[in-house]
Amino acid sequence: MLSRTLFLVALLVATMPGAQATGDAAVCVADDASVTSSARSADDDLFTRPESSVPAAKRTTRGLYVTATDAHAMVSATPDKVLFIDVRTRGELQFIGMPTLVDAHVPFLIETSPPLWDDASATLKLAANPTFVEDVDRRLAQKGVTRDDPVVVICQGGQRAARAANALTQAGYKKVYTTIDGFEGDPVADGPRKGERLVNGWRNAGLPWTAKLDRAKMYGLE
Repeated sequence: MLSRTLFLVALLVATMPGAQATGDAAVCVADDASVTSSARSADDDLFTRPESSVPAAKRTTRGLYVTATDAHAMVSATPDKVLFIDVRTRGELQFIGMPTLVDAHVPFLIETSPPLWDDASATLKLAANPTFVEDVDRRLAQKGVTRDDPVVVICQGGQRAARAANALTQAGYKKVYTTIDGFEGDPVADGPRKGERLVNGWRNAGLPWTAKLDRAKMYGLE
């Protein structure tokens, strides 16, 4: 367990500027999440944001929430004790990039085979990854940590991460933290740039990320 002192020190060094990269927008999927609540321990509160500050669609059964800056601090403080996973699709990582600190890409949703079209959202359909928990278990073992250790999950904007966190919690993971603003952040609500993801998130915070993917981290290639 990280100490309060170590966490505060990590926060001071968490905002180093990241690499710059560019890429075309990827086809993404809208997320939702069932909202419940549960008590947290005092230790958990060293890292988590209050649930009252988290939109309903991003809440989880365990109730552990971090911003992108918090996630960077946690992972940087004890990189050998925290598993950091990106649950977006291959396409999102390929065309948008990913945090350099991510341990592994384990998609929560995957492309269908053969490809199927979704008329309602005018995009390709995605389906639940049937081996999601097993895939995370394998990455956990590779890193030498357990289901009792912290796991940080990041997606596009926080909603898919909440669903992934609930799946892991249901499987027995004890400390799954969701990155509530995700990699790209929340969309601008109005004005000339309405809909653009410029509000918050890993990339907008200037945290380290890359458009050059690491084969060893990618789903299905390890």
